[in-house]
Amino acid sequence: MYLESREHLRLKRELKNIETENDSSVEAYIVDGNIFKWRGHILGPPGTPYEGGHFNLDITIPEDYPYSPPVIKFETKIWHPNISSETGAICLDILKNEWSPALTIRTALLSIQALLSAPEPDDPQDAMVAKMYKRDYEEFERTAKYVTIVFSRITRLWTSTFARDDNESKEGKIKTLLEIGIERDLAVKALEENGWDTTVALNRLLDS
Repeated sequence: MYLESREHLRLKRELKNIETENDSSVEAYIVDGNIFKWRGHILGPPGTPYEGGHFNLDITIPEDYPYSPPVIKFETKIWHPNISSETGAICLDILKNEWSPALTIRTALLSIQALLSAPEPDDPQDAMVAKMYKRDYEEFERTAKYVTIVFSRITRLWTSTFARDDNESKEGKIKTLLEIGIERDLAVKALEENGWDTTVALNRLLDS
């Protein structure tokens, strides 16, 4: 029981430190009251294809933490050589053999955020993405930006802009879709075909 209490105290202290840092680019909180289950949140770094992106991460903490690393994976889809585009699994040394009990969940999240700025295509988690990165970086960058726009920015827009959908002007609804990378002609056509309902129009565009 003493070891369990010590682990709980350590995790509660880490969580408090994250909250007191007041850094909106790296956040974490407990899920469903389970001290061993967290959700992390990082912002895409400026100057990368992930800039402006909001990324959620699933964090599972082992019972022998901090002697074993947390298991962290992306919940938000992302296009990156060291992150699986299918499962969200992350290839990062400090989450494996280079983990140390001196490290923290926040350290891990900061390292993941740094990985977005400095991919390692020669040590990939997603071979297809790494191949594109090395063969045609411009194509990789376009794809990474598109995936970021569609799968990460959309979460933020859904809760802010779409909440005003009923009272928003037609031009405002068009602007909403333009902000997440939809071409104007496609946005207008989708809105017209779906009664100017932004949410339905966006779903149709994503399904097409």
